[in-house]
Amino acid sequence: MDSDQIARVVYLGLLLMAVGGWVLVEYRTRLGQALRVALAWGMIFLGVAAGYGLWGDLRRDIRPEQVATAEQVEIPRSQDGHYYLQLEVNGQPVTFMADTGASGITLSAQDAARLGIDPTGLPYLGRAVTANGEVRTARIKLPLVTFGPFTDQDVTAFVTDGPMEMSLLGMDYLGLFSIRIAGDKMILQR
Repeated sequence: MDSDQIARVVYLGLLLMAVGGWVLVEYRTRLGQALRVALAWGMIFLGVAAGYGLWGDLRRDIRPEQVATAEQVEIPRSQDGHYYLQLEVNGQPVTFMADTGASGITLSAQDAARLGIDPTGLPYLGRAVTANGEVRTARIKLPLVTFGPFTDQDVTAFVTDGPMEMSLLGMDYLGLFSIRIAGDKMILQR
């Protein structure tokens, strides 16, 4: 054990002694009740720990992950019926919803900011009609877009100033692939 670990053990021991001392003083005449309270808190702690440990599995069930091979990418249908694709834009992961009704790649203002694009400084010269109404758009170029084994350079995209829950992947990009739906999977190949 190094000195850092020894200090942690000493700290936890002192903390345990302080809490244990308080419990003994508080429940000195009601030890049965103290035991029930301790058992209840132990069960709560175990429940939280189990939930935390299972979160990765639950998240995969709620929004399954895509599988990429050298020739194709398989995207499972999510519980809400949509297909969510994970792309890397300039080395940063961005989650897109496949939208065959959209023309281009449309980044939300939040995703654009995460990619280092200042949404407030863009010239919003275009307009798009969305499910949320008409929004202004700014045309940008994404220097590097990677999707599974496929990489594209200087991809045209748009940033919108309207409210969006997530970025959309439209047909300008999806059209670069052969798209096949098999059961509950979307399969993209080049």
